[in-house]
Amino acid sequence: MARLLRAEAEGEGKQGMLMVGNVGINRVRVNCSDFEDVRTIEQMVFQPHAFEAVTHGYFYQRARESEKRLARRAIKGARLWPAKYSLWYFRPPGDCPPTWYDQPHVGRYKLHCFYEPTGEECDAIYSTY
Repeated sequence: MARLLRAEAEGEGKQGMLMVGNVGINRVRVNCSDFEDVRTIEQMVFQPHAFEAVTHGYFYQRARESEKRLARRAIKGARLWPAKYSLWYFRPPGDCPPTWYDQPHVGRYKLHCFYEPTGEECDAIYSTY
């Protein structure tokens, strides 16, 4: 998890890395959408096509203590908006599209856009914390 935070959002600072952790933990905790069979952090990190970072060597470098602390915070439930209930994020070349994977855009942090499922798609996301 710590390596994922670093590889996906190091340029977004500690808060941005924690938000990536929020999305990852949300994917493990809910049983809906594309994440019905994701029950562990390892499954979440290596889910096919979930994170581009796992295809690059940078991901496989040792995590620093600061990333490990952020990963532990995310696992323990530290939540930040706009990632608090988000299951998706990405970094577009420009403005955030209004939807991603048919889910509404809920906010942006630096270069990453965050998308939260609707209650119809995944009501469990709103009761995991």
